[in-house]
Amino acid sequence: MSTRRTPIRAQATSEDQSVTTLELFFDLVFVFALTQITALMAHELTWHGVIRGVLLIGLLWWSWIGFSWLCNLVKADEGSVRAVLLLAMGAMFLIALAIPEAFHDLPGGLSGPVVIAIAYFLFRALHLVLFWVIADGDKALRRTLVRFAPSMLAGTALLLVASQFHGTTQTLLWAAALAADYGGTYLIDARGWRLRSAAHFAERHGLILIIALGESIVAIGVGVTDLPISWPIVIASTLGLGVAAALWWIYFDATVHYGEQALAAEPAETRPKLARDAYTFLHFPMVAGVVLLALGLKKVLEYVGDTEHHHLDDPLKGIGLYALFFGVVLYLLGHVGFKLRTTGAVGWSRLITAGLCVVAAFALVKVPALAQLSVLAALLAGLVAFESVRFAQERDQLRHGDHSPSS
Repeated sequence: MSTRRTPIRAQATSEDQSVTTLELFFDLVFVFALTQITALMAHELTWHGVIRGVLLIGLLWWSWIGFSWLCNLVKADEGSVRAVLLLAMGAMFLIALAIPEAFHDLPGGLSGPVVIAIAYFLFRALHLVLFWVIADGDKALRRTLVRFAPSMLAGTALLLVASQFHGTTQTLLWAAALAADYGGTYLIDARGWRLRSAAHFAERHGLILIIALGESIVAIGVGVTDLPISWPIVIASTLGLGVAAALWWIYFDATVHYGEQALAAEPAETRPKLARDAYTFLHFPMVAGVVLLALGLKKVLEYVGDTEHHHLDDPLKGIGLYALFFGVVLYLLGHVGFKLRTTGAVGWSRLITAGLCVVAAFALVKVPALAQLSVLAALLAGLVAFESVRFAQERDQLRHGDHSPSS
């Protein structure tokens, strides 16, 4: 493994590259940003507020994803790359700090929407320039970056325009900005990108999902801040932790393994396209689903713990209820799409569980919040138990030997 001959000092990765501690440090800002988004949606618990929260998740995801590709080619903690990554981390931190004012600027100080637009541009510019520099000598990659630049510029320009508007117009401009960024990337011929290490790429996405799941656990604690501990809080917290644990199992028991195996087995020419579809795009609904679940868990804990404003038999209503169940639905559908793209098989057990969650969300509108959470936990526990028994042999071979996944 040698140092790349570029205008900056950068060391190429190897095929067995693992995630560096600097990348994990970089992800700490992502944790903070997710907690900010959950708090923002909880503060503005309307459909408009949830849509805006999802748009913010999309913005952060697209920020993070760019460096997951770049650091697959050069080591994040070697040479000049680490300085650029730290600068990008600072830009993302500014975005996270301004999230409470992303759509409603508070009196005094700087304009929150403008700060986000400028910080996002700086973040994306750092990524694009560094990518261009390390692509020295790779004409195909540089052509791809040239095709990629217009969508990035369009997205950041639309965010700046959006900062000058309010209400629905502002939200639509945000949606247009993300559509330009995501759509432009999807339309580019993915064969022009480079992906050196399947292990690093799979590990990177697994770790960011762990961070999202950690946010769901944080939401449990935040939901009962300043409330006295009680048996309903203990039970609801345990059930919430059980739901998060089930989501962890669903991904890390098998999905992470067959995803990495499929990526490693893919020919070098088509590997970037598989990585783009399965990880860049299909991991987004998983992360967004977990954040929505975190919002639902936060509201459940408020309902069962805040005896001054709620009774124990009060049902979780409206957006809180739908965030709880449909967050899990979105997560499971992301898994179904991921498996279909990487293995060509349909994850029927997860698809059926997603359908049952949809039914439960509408059937349980009048039952107490604690019972609603219990049903969700039971559905996921049933899925885990079924797959543990039905696919035990295949999963063992997948984790410890060579075998194509069947679950």
